[in-house]
Amino acid sequence: MKKLFTILFIGLISFAVNAQEKVAKIEFESETIDYGTIEKGANGVRVFKFKNTGNAPLIISKVKSSCGCTVPKKPKGPIMPGETGEIEVKYDTKRVMPIRKTITVTSNADRPTVALKIKGTVVDSSKTSVLNKKEKSVIEQ
Repeated sequence: MKKLFTILFIGLISFAVNAQEKVAKIEFESETIDYGTIEKGANGVRVFKFKNTGNAPLIISKVKSSCGCTVPKKPKGPIMPGETGEIEVKYDTKRVMPIRKTITVTSNADRPTVALKIKGTVVDSSKTSVLNKKEKSVIEQ
C-alpha cells in the first residue's frame, strides 16, 4: 500500500511539472517614444525594441495605429525565447501639430495587448509663430 501511494504521489508531481504551460512574454525597452520637437518633413521613423523573455515563441498577430498618420510595421516571423525584435513606426511629419498617438500590439504573450505611445511636436520653422512675436500692448505705446 505504501508503494502504491508513493508511486501515485510521484506521478502527480511529475504530471504537475509537465503541465506547466509554456508562454511567451514581451518586454519593451520603452513603451513610449518621445519625438521631442522636430521639423516639418523630418524623418518620422522610430523603433520600439522588445525581447521575448518567455519560454515559448512570441507571435505578433497585429499592430494597429490610432490614426492613418502613423504606420507601424510588425515583425514577419515568430520571435523565439531570448530573442529580440522591433516594431517600426513611421509618423507623417508633414502635419504641423502635436503628436499623441497610440500603437496597439496584439500577440500570443502573457500580456496579449500592449499599448505603445508616441508623442512630440512637429513645427514649421519657416513660419513665424504668434507665440514668438512680442508686440507692445496699447498701454505700453
